[in-house]
Amino acid sequence: MRRSGILMPVFSLASPYGIGDFGSAAYQFVDFLKKAGQSLWQILPLNPTNYGDSPYQSFSTFAGNPYFISPETLIKEGLLEEWEVKSFDFGSDPTHVDYGKLYENRLKMLEKAYRRFTPDEEYEAFVQEEGWWLEEFCLFMSLKNAHQDRAWSDWDEDLKLHEAGAVAKAREELADRIGFYRFLQYEFSRQWNKLKTYANEQGIQIVGDIPIYVAYDSADVWAGSEMFELDEERNPINVAGCPPDAFSADGQLWGNPLYRWDLMAKEQDPYHWWKKRIAYSLKLYDIVRIDHFRGFEAFYSIPFGDENAKGGKWVKGPGMNLFNEIRKALGEDLPIIAEDLGYLTPEVHQLLRDTGFPGMKVLQFAFDPNGDNEYLPHNLVKNSVVYTGTHDNDTIMGWMKSASSGEVEYAKAYLHINQDEGFNWTMMRAAMASVCDTCILMMQDFLGLGNEARINMPSTLGGNWQWRITDGCVNDWLAGIIEENTRLYRRLPEKKPEASAETEEAEESSEEN
Repeated sequence: MRRSGILMPVFSLASPYGIGDFGSAAYQFVDFLKKAGQSLWQILPLNPTNYGDSPYQSFSTFAGNPYFISPETLIKEGLLEEWEVKSFDFGSDPTHVDYGKLYENRLKMLEKAYRRFTPDEEYEAFVQEEGWWLEEFCLFMSLKNAHQDRAWSDWDEDLKLHEAGAVAKAREELADRIGFYRFLQYEFSRQWNKLKTYANEQGIQIVGDIPIYVAYDSADVWAGSEMFELDEERNPINVAGCPPDAFSADGQLWGNPLYRWDLMAKEQDPYHWWKKRIAYSLKLYDIVRIDHFRGFEAFYSIPFGDENAKGGKWVKGPGMNLFNEIRKALGEDLPIIAEDLGYLTPEVHQLLRDTGFPGMKVLQFAFDPNGDNEYLPHNLVKNSVVYTGTHDNDTIMGWMKSASSGEVEYAKAYLHINQDEGFNWTMMRAAMASVCDTCILMMQDFLGLGNEARINMPSTLGGNWQWRITDGCVNDWLAGIIEENTRLYRRLPEKKPEASAETEEAEESSEEN
């Protein structure tokens, strides 16, 4: 089935509160997607951001980002007053997120709502159902606050090593702060589930995103240290990254701790944590995109303490054994997209074929003038997801200025650029016209924005994850243009056949009986 969607981070939505959230603008975007004939809304990870504001470096792989809790909804619920919300400074630039202002003020505002919140049966059910990850996370965040937000590796030795006595004492002493973080996760979950339900009712599926690795400074590593390559003092032994290549002479040093895949495979319930992670993600989203999929076949291991990635080596990953175990637990038909970009080997291609997951094809990588390229439209395959670019790429108009002259000229010739239509629309139409079952395009490209709207520049710190759309850009005129192109390339959602009067009468009679 041919389908299409739009990549639009939640934080990029318009909002008067400094960052996109689960308020009215999110519902308006769902309505826009429906009018535009789209089937998918792809977002970035919804987890709380860590140092550097990246959603791919989080304090928890299960928790939600409290910045996405809508103040507008809290006002309607009677937990906040409008004047109170307006008294906080969340930044003055509607086109960019000011994370410094959010860090200073957002939790202070949410704490006011917490003080007025009365737990009910729905809240108690949430705490009971999610307790397997919720309690460790809430304690972890409370301890971070008590230690001036320092990383857990800088805490007192007994807490750093997660010793039972110290942990129990901390739970008792920090009970109120733990309650605050429980409330945040409950409110996040309640608002997100309501928005996701609305999207699904409009025929829109949510494509979520999970990074393969977790952050070292996270509840996952602190409370589950046995799953990671750590020494007796809980310091990393080896960390993740990518080897040197044509784009980076030193490679990429991500710093995430590596998994003990050998121990996970020998558990009584093999890969238990990964099964829970995928199951949880499929509850949160309709489709899951797994970042850095090639790391399951082989991962790049860099000795901890190295200044760059030059000294790393490739180590075999769990491969198909992991996905066989996940399928035993969750079923054969897993709605997963594999982010299979980067350095790929025949073994990675084979793993992708064995899983049956669709991979990703990015047109910005296609236009090497010196030879045939697997991302050129004539080389694409049906079981894949085509993008012009992702959150790690420039916008189309930005790429046109930053790519080599040879790439740009080849793209112009290959795509037969129509100057009246514009470079961005010509490239997007090539993606829509491709044989790929799924096409997902960035919202910035529909607006013809340049480098100022880029979401992330890999291997850089600062200035990323900030772009926001302005009021008025999500409108019926643009939705109509997108719908026309979606219809032209046969990617509109299939309409459900309308029931005849006789069928409806028969169903009503059956229900009565």
